[in-house]
Amino acid sequence: MERPHSAYFRYSGPGQLVAKPAASTPRTGLDRTIQRWKAWLLGRPLASEEEIGERLPKKLALPIFSSDAISSSAYATDEILRVLVLAGAAALVISVEVAIAIAVLLTVVSLSYRQVCRAYPSGGGAYVVARENLSQIAGLVAAAALFIDYVMTVAVSTASAVSQAYSVWPQLYDIRIEIALVSIVLITLANLRGLREAGNIFAMPTYLFVGMALLMIGLGLGQIVAGTVPTVPDPQFVIKPPSVVEPLALILLLRAFAGGAVALTGVEAIANGVPAFKPPESKNAGNTMTMMAILLGVLFIGVTFVGNKFGIQPTTEAGPTAIAQVSSSVFGAGSPLFVLFQISTALILFLAVNTSFNAFPRLAAILAEDGFMPRQFSLRGDRLAFSWGIIVLAAVAALLLVAFQGDVHLLIPLYSVGVFVCFTLSQVGMVRHWISSKESGWQWRMAINGLGAILTFVVLIVVAAIKFAAGAYLVVLLIPALVVLMLFIQHQYQASAKALAVRPDFIVLPPTREERAIITVPTINRAVVRAVNVARSISEDVIAVYISDNPDASRELRERWERQIPGVQLVIVESPYRALAGPLMAYLDVLDRAWPPDKPQPVTFVVVPEYVALHWWERILYNQSSRRLRAVLLGRPHTVVVDVPYRRDDPDRFHYDTEPHAEQEAPAAATAEPPADLG
Repeated sequence: MERPHSAYFRYSGPGQLVAKPAASTPRTGLDRTIQRWKAWLLGRPLASEEEIGERLPKKLALPIFSSDAISSSAYATDEILRVLVLAGAAALVISVEVAIAIAVLLTVVSLSYRQVCRAYPSGGGAYVVARENLSQIAGLVAAAALFIDYVMTVAVSTASAVSQAYSVWPQLYDIRIEIALVSIVLITLANLRGLREAGNIFAMPTYLFVGMALLMIGLGLGQIVAGTVPTVPDPQFVIKPPSVVEPLALILLLRAFAGGAVALTGVEAIANGVPAFKPPESKNAGNTMTMMAILLGVLFIGVTFVGNKFGIQPTTEAGPTAIAQVSSSVFGAGSPLFVLFQISTALILFLAVNTSFNAFPRLAAILAEDGFMPRQFSLRGDRLAFSWGIIVLAAVAALLLVAFQGDVHLLIPLYSVGVFVCFTLSQVGMVRHWISSKESGWQWRMAINGLGAILTFVVLIVVAAIKFAAGAYLVVLLIPALVVLMLFIQHQYQASAKALAVRPDFIVLPPTREERAIITVPTINRAVVRAVNVARSISEDVIAVYISDNPDASRELRERWERQIPGVQLVIVESPYRALAGPLMAYLDVLDRAWPPDKPQPVTFVVVPEYVALHWWERILYNQSSRRLRAVLLGRPHTVVVDVPYRRDDPDRFHYDTEPHAEQEAPAAATAEPPADLG
């Protein structure tokens, strides 16, 4: 014979059950409808043990975790050219040297982060490295900088993707904000469906862009060698050098370097997401890091070199981007290959935000487990994704896009500071790690991380100084503000944990404090009768409280109460100002003050009768007062709120007509007002 629990649970040990899918089946028609729509949008719920099946092979991990870094080759060249043009058109030839310098830095940083993947396979990147090797504050600074970087990645990549689109179709410029917001919504839904599902969606556009970009660079190099370099872009949008150009001094080169350094954003994402890789996690993550660095370096230098030889110049915000000019020159303006390349560029920039959608929620989950973020961020959704982190990231990035009107060049100054803070802290932390662990090969590993720390610190100072007035000051202010917020959250959790702590040697015994029950009464009806019975089961000291602004209704209720519910004291509180919660709280305070001072205050159970509506459209009609009371009573000392629900179709409703004293209760049932609000 089948055991009664078998439809919903299976035994996993003595007194231990494991819920089956049927245990989570919605019970109402509305909830079932919501579940069907949710399953259509996001897919069926996944069990925790299916998490290993969501791990990523390298071919899917590359587009998921590297699309941000690889896609930065689409706008980093623009940022270099927009600075160099201040020294005149002749200075643009230096863009290749600047790109090579950034590629050297990329090489050092990627080698350094390979060591992070190896040493910290649990993920967390700069936060975990800084926390364990430097200090908790250093870890929180790294986490705050990463949060800013991930939000900026979504905003900048989305804005840049839209700019690639209106480089081909200028009429899209006027609806760029709407396009950006729709794309964020779609990518949010894709990530809520789970990691592997997102990888399947995003792999093809990433590989299409890489293939088309390599083809463009190859054809461009061929045209350069053959001496068939095409003409420069339409001068309508070209930024003219100023009438008095700046000298090509060190400060201008540093500004160009700082602008192009956005190419390094997203490099750290792989180290933050090592647990998402298939085993062996560290090795696969490190290999993916190397492949990403090679592709980014080749694309960045290739686009900059070909653009330089083709005479590409920076344009206004409404004009074509540098990479769009290169593709137009190589493939031919309006050709199918040009259009395909621009579509692939826009797609990878749209999908580059996926790096943040994977790294931000994982970092937030780690911080939540450490007590520095709300615990909701550590919870996985139906598809094993960290849903809270995904939704919060999308919302903040969307607000940023609207605030800056989707202008890439206004957003860029906010971008690089945070990522170089993370680079520096993680590399310094890794130096401390190798010194303390002295693992095999620790000397050369320490040397790599030490070089990375020095270089990234120098770049951090340069980027912060040069971009400070342009908007980087906001990041400098936001990082400590976020650190203070995270410390505040930790303080709250620690305080509540201390207040709730039970000593290990404490034995829970029957209660010694006295108890009393207070029933809130709106009228006499079946829900109130049930509440009275519940209150009697809690304590012998039971008081019913009726708050009213109508003396006649109060007098009528007292007559009925004394006749129909004898033995339970009724206290009527008249409220001439028509308030409900205030008089009730005041009455409870009066009871507390009347208690003997030499005895501990009793536990007060406030019993609230509640009518349960059968349909969703009925719920707005009932229980509004009871909700207000619960909200007010929740924080009151030594007070417990007890909800007593009563359904219209409750089987024991016949009790009131079949008991021996039914003739006494029948008038109450017959004359009771409709249970509009049982407050």
